[in-house]
Amino acid sequence: MSQQISPLAGKPAPSSILVDIPQLLAAYADLKPDPAVPAQRVAFGTSGHRGSSFERSFNEAHILAISQAICEYRRSKGIDGPLFIGADTHALSQPAFENALEVLAANGVEAMISSGGEYTPTPAVSHAILVHNKGRTNGLADGIVITPSHNPPDNGGFKYNPSNGGPADSDITKWVENRANALLEGGLKDVRRMPYAQARKAATTHEHDYLNNYVADLANIVDFDVIRSAGVHMGVDPLGGAGVHYWAPIADRYKLDLTVVSSVVDPQFAFMSVDWDGKIRMDPSSKYAMQRLIGLKGKYDVAFACDTDHDRHGVVTRSSGLMEPNHYLSVLIDYLFRHRPQWGANAAVGKTVVSTALIDRVAKRLGRRLYEVPVGFKWFAPGLFDGSLGFGCEESAGASLLRRDGTAWATDKDGLVPALLSAEMTAREGKDPGELYARLTGELGKPYASRVDAVATPAQKAKLTKLSPDQLQTHLLAGEKIEQVLDKAPGNGAAIGGIKAIAANGWFAARPSGTEAIYKIYAESFKSEEHLQALLKEAQGIVDAALA
Repeated sequence: MSQQISPLAGKPAPSSILVDIPQLLAAYADLKPDPAVPAQRVAFGTSGHRGSSFERSFNEAHILAISQAICEYRRSKGIDGPLFIGADTHALSQPAFENALEVLAANGVEAMISSGGEYTPTPAVSHAILVHNKGRTNGLADGIVITPSHNPPDNGGFKYNPSNGGPADSDITKWVENRANALLEGGLKDVRRMPYAQARKAATTHEHDYLNNYVADLANIVDFDVIRSAGVHMGVDPLGGAGVHYWAPIADRYKLDLTVVSSVVDPQFAFMSVDWDGKIRMDPSSKYAMQRLIGLKGKYDVAFACDTDHDRHGVVTRSSGLMEPNHYLSVLIDYLFRHRPQWGANAAVGKTVVSTALIDRVAKRLGRRLYEVPVGFKWFAPGLFDGSLGFGCEESAGASLLRRDGTAWATDKDGLVPALLSAEMTAREGKDPGELYARLTGELGKPYASRVDAVATPAQKAKLTKLSPDQLQTHLLAGEKIEQVLDKAPGNGAAIGGIKAIAANGWFAARPSGTEAIYKIYAESFKSEEHLQALLKEAQGIVDAALA
């Protein structure tokens, strides 16, 4: 069950695979989910509820039910401040936004919608929540982000961010999920709702200038003076995402040499090159999806892209092309903790269990505590909120960090800031991040890593989630003694929803995706490509046995 690369991968998207937008929107309004069918119920994965209207997994009924459940959750917890709501450029995001506002207004919730209907990146919502809540103990704000992240054009997504600004933890999502499904089962009769035109004019609906508030504050997290004085020549590809109109104001305000490669917004995302599996996916860490920017690498000192809700980053350097997320994150951590003197001495380095072990080596050399958690950015939100974490990251190119003064910036993933920091480090170090990575691995060892994705049924995913250390039935991993087998994360003791086996010079982890019908096997060797392949082969055997 290894990864099958599509013959379309990396090529321009043919018209035959483009989604029919009118049909998609009609399905959203017309198709009714059956709550008796598990795949058609509300289900919060690692990043909210996601699905496609064609599959009856993301339809009007879901959004009305989830929005009502969020209103009831807020009331139960005494959250009575404004709710910041933003949406990305996926076709299903606009009708979902309208439905959510109909419910929020009918429930008397103060909803902060973007000025002029501007698209809103995930980090701009998180940032707005934290700015509002700073120094407050009552009238606290929370938020909703309508996005399926980098997922294909026929997908929709709906996330709730509580008052700490980060993704909701599982206690909250379980409450919202259960209540939303009860509302679905009751035929939505307990959902309060008013017509959109009325909701738009309601006394509780207010416009908020997310774009200028976010852009004006960026100088408190990125050193634009050093970028500007070094004359770093930058390129950015917003991939038709929610931050598409943020980059020109950033360049203008901070007088940067920054070219926006394309500002096209197209709900079919027809400008994309096709991802590994023959689908369109706006993934800035995929060499297949990032063909447009990779082709321009010689034109810029450093270039970058973000996914559709701008909570992930991809960095393309002149020296090495598109960097693996793990490579760039290792360099970024090494750089930041050396150049942020106001971060507290106890500010830790946060990573997920499937992120590179090079980060462990970097943290050790920096003398920083490592905080290793399961996959899901929600685990970093409390530490980024109180400053006990300087930086938190996922191997899938998601990260956030503290402001330069050591206070909270955004407790959800921010794609724009790590992208801009690639220019800051290029300016200050006189080397691009690709060259800095070569230097880092020369000092700490070079990792060889791979991830294999394979299709999995819900039943197979459930089996993988319950894998335990005693199911390994071996003491060796690619010829080395297994030192540790984890089913819980060392940082916080939370279940990792899979398994991780660690030897002296390599490790593997296997876990089901929280958002797609696949499972993932991760492996990393500090020896060689051959050793990596041996790790992957043994991991595959263990997974196959578990699924049999």
